[in-house]
Amino acid sequence: MDIFQAIIIGIIEGFTEFLPISSTGHMIVASEFLGVSQDALTKAYEVIIQFAAIMAVMLIYKEKITFKKIDLWQKLFVAFLPLAIVGFIFKDKVKTLFTVEVVAWMFIMGGIVFLVVEYFYKEKEWHVSEVEEVSYKQSLWVGVAQIFSLIPGTSRAGATIIGGLLVGLDRKTSMEFSFLLAIPVMAAVTGYDLLKHYQDFADANWAAFVAGFIAAFIVAYLTIKLFLAFIQRFTFVAFGIYRILFGVILLTMI
Repeated sequence: MDIFQAIIIGIIEGFTEFLPISSTGHMIVASEFLGVSQDALTKAYEVIIQFAAIMAVMLIYKEKITFKKIDLWQKLFVAFLPLAIVGFIFKDKVKTLFTVEVVAWMFIMGGIVFLVVEYFYKEKEWHVSEVEEVSYKQSLWVGVAQIFSLIPGTSRAGATIIGGLLVGLDRKTSMEFSFLLAIPVMAAVTGYDLLKHYQDFADANWAAFVAGFIAAFIVAYLTIKLFLAFIQRFTFVAFGIYRILFGVILLTMI
């Protein structure tokens, strides 16, 4: 992997990780387009850029990462558990799903779900409007929804946002809960991958890795800020349409 490839993949990770459009799906497609093989060194690089994305969301929400917010983090842990348990049990099965065709179909299905949910969604006074006010029951159901993100192309952010909307969170709160939930989820995934691939860092092109880290961090930070501003004025319909179009394009290219 050269510096150019690392930067492009880092940008894609930073831009798509927190949007409901599947970072994994985009990176699978981008890697094939760039001719980057899915080997151990590539997995080691993904650890680096995932860590960059974690750092970006932690910087933005640093005021919530304190002991004063312990109740919020307990709820996030409840939401984290379903994915952790199911993902660990079926991790070998999940690996067999990493194909462009699966990604394409899940893009389309996820897009349809977004359009349907948005069609029936109505802003109501009883919607939870602050992330600290999310209940343990709502947290658990968001965690159950997150299980679907194990299928490549579904989108972890997309699954948790839809889960949040369905259990009574407003759009902004669903997004923020998804951002914060990414911290334990991505920390666990990154830590697990690091233990598996730490020896591969000895052969790494560190100039490319550092360039990719910086690109992923900057783009992730800006994307979160822009996404929050976007959803104050618009809905998730645009993402639903994008997912369907992207999925159809992928199917025509297979």
